[in-house]
Amino acid sequence: MPWVSRGLAIWCKDLRIEFRTRYAYSALLMFAFTTLVAVSFAVGGVVLDAGLAAALLWVILFFAAMAGLSRTFVQEEEAGTVTALKLAARPEPVFIGKYLFNVTLLFSLAVLVVPLFLVLIHQTVAYPFPFLAVVLLGVAGLAGASTIVAAIVARAGTRGPLMTVLAFPILLPLLLGAICGTRTCFAGERAVAADILFLFCYNGAALAVSLLLFPYVWDE
Repeated sequence: MPWVSRGLAIWCKDLRIEFRTRYAYSALLMFAFTTLVAVSFAVGGVVLDAGLAAALLWVILFFAAMAGLSRTFVQEEEAGTVTALKLAARPEPVFIGKYLFNVTLLFSLAVLVVPLFLVLIHQTVAYPFPFLAVVLLGVAGLAGASTIVAAIVARAGTRGPLMTVLAFPILLPLLLGAICGTRTCFAGERAVAADILFLFCYNGAALAVSLLLFPYVWDE
């Protein structure tokens, strides 16, 4: 399966570069932890409403993702390796490799940020396993939609502001579904299966559309 093998090769290449530079992951961690500390001081030990706590969690994850994932294709443009990458692999394996790299970054960030958020905000989780599913699907959706946006932003001159501006309308349904599912898991008021199904369908649709559109963006 050449798509899978070449996609995994690109994923491993990006991981080795990130381990040497630690640029993207450092940006993710610094933004997330700074925001967490600011929120915990603002809350001041008060137990928040489940809906507000869920919204704060996903706002932190969203803006942390925007701070680091924009480097996915920008580093290829800055290093001058775009042409070599185009010659080495077709667009689809490139997207798969970049997507896996973004998923890895966000999953590792969520492992650190989400437990710390629950401790600092003094938030309990009524449905632990559905909450884990919501976080995993939400993070995967953030990575999937952000990958195609990062490819578009890498071609622009003003790259910083464009990532958040372009990604927010695309990710708004995902954020709303993730916030709703997280609120349900915090409060334990109703079944969360519908929210998990919505996040699963969003991930599938985002990946399918991104794979269809990425060759046009990559070969432009």
